[in-house]
Amino acid sequence: MKDVIKRARLIYNPTSGQEIIKKNIAEVLDVLEDVGYETSAYQTTPEPLSAQKEAERAAKAGFDLIIAAGGDGTINEVVNGVAPLENRPRLAFIPTGTTNDYARALKIPMGKPVEAARIIAKNQTIKMDIGRAFGKKYFINIAAAGTLSELTYRVPSEAKSRLGYFAYVAKGAEMLPRSKFRKVRITHDHGIFEGKISLMFAALTNSIGGFEQVAPDAKLDDGNFTLILVKTAKLFEMLALLIQAINGGQHVTDVNVEYLKTSKLKLEVLDSKEPFMLNLDGEYGGDTPVELEVFHNHLEFFANIDEISDDALCSEKS
Repeated sequence: MKDVIKRARLIYNPTSGQEIIKKNIAEVLDVLEDVGYETSAYQTTPEPLSAQKEAERAAKAGFDLIIAAGGDGTINEVVNGVAPLENRPRLAFIPTGTTNDYARALKIPMGKPVEAARIIAKNQTIKMDIGRAFGKKYFINIAAAGTLSELTYRVPSEAKSRLGYFAYVAKGAEMLPRSKFRKVRITHDHGIFEGKISLMFAALTNSIGGFEQVAPDAKLDDGNFTLILVKTAKLFEMLALLIQAINGGQHVTDVNVEYLKTSKLKLEVLDSKEPFMLNLDGEYGGDTPVELEVFHNHLEFFANIDEISDDALCSEKS
């Protein structure tokens, strides 16, 4: 009996990470062929949702695997192309962007496309939770609101390419003193929070903006967001929280932080000023009010499971 040929579609952002994927594309394709995938490639274009549309087309065409090569924005688009479908292929990620939070969570080598492609050869996958906002927009890492959460789309693309992660640090230092303190109502699994906050994070992984201790006990597959509310806008208190987060996640018990698990939430701003803008995986996603929900074990991702902490998973490692 003839072996069934497995088909893979590589969707790559040619401009991400100083065009590193373009320089390695032939070798990446060789790795995928060696693993047993007949692979074709698609280069994203400046057209809006280029990666999302191609991911949806490839999934409907019956591809067994879709690989997203780029930054968090590229992987988010690919997820949005696949997540609403009934028949969803496996997904893999070759990270070439600036922060690559999702790659950090999955322990995928960053800025090394060939090494990242070789993770597929290990044949280790996780059925991952993903989030949905506004009933139609999916995200895989974080939904956030508050002045500082707008950082990722306030930094110009040219600065990201030239300065890399330092561009975010510089912009963050500029924005931190201008953090707004807003009265909100947040309805979650355990009740209602009503009060003033400067930041809200609903995290699906432990890595936010390159910091891997913001949600230190986040699990990739437990069906919950880690909800973090920052209840101060004072500069020195926020800097203290940042230092605590860097030093092993000590911020989670701070008096200025609300920290809990929830499978869904609704965020409403109660004052009459402009709404909070929502950041979904580093991109502008819309304005409050917003409802967020977790889709449990919704997508199957190739991951470097040997390197992922046992504490980050509910399921047994295979």
